[in-house]
Order: sequence, then C-alpha cells, then structure tokens
Amino acid sequence: MFAAARFAPAAVAAWVCLALCTAFPAGADAADEPKREDGLYAGAAAVDVTPPLGLPIVGNWNSPPAERVHDPIMVRALVLKNGDDRLALVLCDNVGIPREVFDAGKESIAARTGIKPEQVLTASTHTHSSVSARSNAGEVGGSPTLDGDRPALPKGTAYQQMLAEGIAAAVEQAVDQLEPAELAWGSVQAPEHVFNRRWFVSDPDLARNPFGGVDKVRMNPPRRSGALVKQAGPVDPEVSFLSVRTRGVGVGLPRPIALMANYSLHYVGGVPGGELSADYFGVFARRIAARLNAERLTPRFVGMLSNGTSGDVNNVDFTAASVNRAPYEQMQIVADDLAEKIAAVYDDLDFHSDVPLASAQREVLLKVRKPTPEQLAFFEQVDARAAAGEKPYQRHEQNYARRGRTLAEGPDTVAILLQAHRIGDVAVAAIPFETFTQTGLELKREIPRIDPFEDAFTIELANGAYGYLPTPEQHVLGGYETWLGTSSVQEDATVQIVQNLREMFAQLARTGSPRPAGPQ
Repeated sequence: MFAAARFAPAAVAAWVCLALCTAFPAGADAADEPKREDGLYAGAAAVDVTPPLGLPIVGNWNSPPAERVHDPIMVRALVLKNGDDRLALVLCDNVGIPREVFDAGKESIAARTGIKPEQVLTASTHTHSSVSARSNAGEVGGSPTLDGDRPALPKGTAYQQMLAEGIAAAVEQAVDQLEPAELAWGSVQAPEHVFNRRWFVSDPDLARNPFGGVDKVRMNPPRRSGALVKQAGPVDPEVSFLSVRTRGVGVGLPRPIALMANYSLHYVGGVPGGELSADYFGVFARRIAARLNAERLTPRFVGMLSNGTSGDVNNVDFTAASVNRAPYEQMQIVADDLAEKIAAVYDDLDFHSDVPLASAQREVLLKVRKPTPEQLAFFEQVDARAAAGEKPYQRHEQNYARRGRTLAEGPDTVAILLQAHRIGDVAVAAIPFETFTQTGLELKREIPRIDPFEDAFTIELANGAYGYLPTPEQHVLGGYETWLGTSSVQEDATVQIVQNLREMFAQLARTGSPRPAGPQ
C-alpha cells in the first residue's frame, strides 16, 4: 500500500464536506473516547484536494493541462455514530478513483480513528473537470477501465497520495466533531434536468462503432437530428436526501450539520478548457448551505451531492435546440433548483435521534471481457490505416484497439466491492461502476420490499471505478457505454450485482452488521 502524503495545515482547510461512517465495535481507539449518551451522534468535515496546476484534466477525449482553478476540488465526509455502530460516506470530486487509492485512504482512517475499512463508503462524484486519480493519468482518452483492479499499490502518484490523505483527514476531522444529532430522510422530484442520452437512430453512419460494426443506438447524437427515433432507456427524476442536525436539547434551536443528496445525473459541464471545477456537485454544496441559512455556522455545515445511477443520463435534451449559456451558468441553474426543492420541504421533515446503523460488504468476482478473434483482426486493420494515413472507419478506433489489446493481455477476472448500508429505514447501495439508471430503478423497487427498509438509493463509482455497467438488454443495443474497453466486465454483471445487493440488505434486515464476506 502506498503511503499517504501529509498535508501542510493550509491544505487541510476544513471546507464543508460530507462522509457517513458506521463502524463495528471500535476496539482500543473507541475505548479511549469519553463516555457518551445513547442515540445518534454526527460530525461532518471537508478537505481541499485541489490538484496542482499543470496536470492533465480528464473526462473527455482530450486531456488539456489544468491552468486555472475556478472552484475547489474537495473531499467531503459525514460520520454517523449510534452506540458502537458507525457509518462513513466520503465523497470526492473526481471523475473516477480506482480502488487502490480508496483502500489507502481507508487504511489510514482505520489507523487514525478505529473505523474499519468495510464500514467506510468512498465514492467519486464524476466531475469531468479535474485531474486523473489513476497511475497512467497522461493517456489521452482515458485509461483502461481495469486500472483499479489491484487491491494495493507499492506506491502511488503524488496526486493519488494527496487524495488518500484527504480522504483520511476529512473522516478524522468529522470524527473529532461528533455531537448529539438527529437525522431525517426525504425526496423531491426534478425531472426537468435528466435526459437519457442513448438514442435509437435511423442513420447507420451515426451508429458506427470502433470495431467495424454498426450499433442500434448512439450516445449523444446530434441535437434535433432527423435520424432520432426514440430514447433507449429511462431516467430517474428523484432526488433522495439525508439531513442531519444537532438535537438542540438545552442549547436552543437545532443547528444543521450536513445534508447529503443523491441524483442520477452524470454531470452538467459548461467548464472552459483548462479550468478545474467540481461541476454542479460543488455548486450544490454551496447552494444548499445558503438555502438552509447555514453558511456561517460553527462547526461548518457540510452540503454534498452524490451521483446516483447516471451512466446513461445527462443534462442534454436532444430534441431541443441548444441554449447559448455562459460558462458555469447551466450547472448553477441545476444545482440551485435541486437545493431550492429540498429547502421547500425541509421544515416538514421528521427527524429521529435513535437511528439504527448497519453495514455489509462483499467482494464479487466478475469475468473480464476479452476481444474476439474478429476484433483482434480489425485492430490490425486499424493500425494499417493509421500507418498509411487513411481515414478511419470510426474516429475512436485507435483508442479502442489499444484498450482491447490491454484487456486481452490483462487478468481474466476482477474482484469488485459491493456495499449495503442501513441508515434508519433507508438503504444505501454502493456500486463501483458508472451504473445505468435502469439498475438503480430496479434496486429502488426491490430493496423497500425488505422490511424495515422504506426507501433506497444507490451511489455509483463507490469504492472503485471500473467503467460502465450497462444491463444485458443495453449490451444488445450497443453504443459507447457498451463498447469493449468502456465496459470491461461480463455482460450480465448487473444480474449478479443486483442479486448480491438484495442478499446483503436482507442480511442487514435480519442480523444488523455481519462480518465481511469473501469473493462470491
């Protein structure tokens, strides 16, 4: 495991951040804590992990160097504690952090706080305007999606070390600020911002794939094109949220501590090239604080927004003409609308001071997709065209020839982490992929059928980042998200993942926090 770099004091400025932390009996460190009364305790903190300028910004097909900081890149953490049970959720402003970086942060958290790694949920927000957390950060077009398949690294890049340290520091600060608290959960609807970006198209030239074939659907087709037929999947308009405040007993009105929302929207964008930004995730953190009149509190209020299941959903209505907006304007519109909708129902929330917490974790072994003999032969044609300076069949074919060969030479299986967390009567699932909305909706239907869960939501890109996770039905349709090297695990992986999560939540309902299970 690579060592986590220590920040200078200025680098760990406590910005408002959200991480939920549950632990099993905490051992020696917990024994040193002062005796506390029963019921819920909560603490929240945030750490600035804005990378140095000059590193490549990733998330698109090119990787320009970071030249300016528009808004800070943060790690946000909220810790919940009820008796011996603790739960940690940590959100990081990044396009996708590999498992070994998250694992390094969790090891440090365990050493500093006694919270066990299996009780810490870490996730990336999926901003497309920050630098890579992978070891091959400079590769244009992104790195192979199984770069994060190793459980540990002997060393990491300087920014990987900075992220691991920021994750640990945010949780440690949140633990230091634990105080008597109460929690509520709720949801609002925001259908006007989410659009399925995968379309059936009638023009085969729009649906070419980088393997010499033609797909049935196209990601991000031309707007208002006459070739648009229909969208290939659903959207999820629900904004789920958890709100935490002090109990306020004997000290006046309750004080907001943190609010974590969950919305299935990929990202918004509108960031000029070369600028670092947390996208609308960062804007929401600021706007929900303003909407709740919580901008000048001590300890500082932490707002946070996790990414739901948005692998096939973005903020673009392809049936309408584009609107000319200033940089950052659209993300501000979306984030402020979400904050306004939540604030409108805030006073009607039902807060609880005795909130059961429990966690389950399981490693699931998935097969890695490999290129077919036909695809390998096509890669040779790609090389020949490139060497001769000929026009490619599809503009990304060289990139996917590289990705396909990498997968051919790589491991045959990958062990991914799934987590299930109980927060009162809410179920929070954690999946380490860019998950399609159809899967998130399925879990929202299935998990509340398990008593005592009343509601459920999923955080994607959690505890790792292994690329896209289409359903088997979507794999048949093709499109960018299904291409070998964009989606690199077996095509029926969602079936295994949903089944495992059902079992894990059923186990939590019966027994509370079980021992972590090995590979399934």
